[in-house]
Amino acid sequence: MDGPDMRLAPIPVLMLCALPALADAPLFVLDQTRLPFDLGPGAPQNQPSRQSNSPHAAANSAASPANSASRYANSPRNPANEKRVIFTADGLVVGYYAPNGAGTLNLFDLGGKRVAYRPKGSKSLFSSDGRWCGTVADASGGGFAFGVTRDCAGLF
Repeated sequence: MDGPDMRLAPIPVLMLCALPALADAPLFVLDQTRLPFDLGPGAPQNQPSRQSNSPHAAANSAASPANSASRYANSPRNPANEKRVIFTADGLVVGYYAPNGAGTLNLFDLGGKRVAYRPKGSKSLFSSDGRWCGTVADASGGGFAFGVTRDCAGLF
């Protein structure tokens, strides 16, 4: 994310024009060892082994149409997702987020590939294969802030 080899997919023109107004979800790399217990993977509600956090749980499953980028609600072509921009500290837009209706929050890269999800009832993000990926905080003025591990940041 912070190296010169970062590659970004083309950004829709509307996103470029409205970046300051739409950039409501900062993404930052966190040091997992410095997190309070209730935000890390050791807290019971955030453990990858918890069934409700599993990538195989119905609400989280990549096989579920509700989590697919081919569903218009999750598509990068959906204008609503232009208001759910994920950006880095450098102001680079790297993706967007979309809720699935069952309480799962999905994070997508600019091309519409699902990168991570936050299960209902958890403060944690998980990668598509179920690894603990980071944490979600409510941002001032609405939206979210995503603190992710370096490995997960590289997925964007």
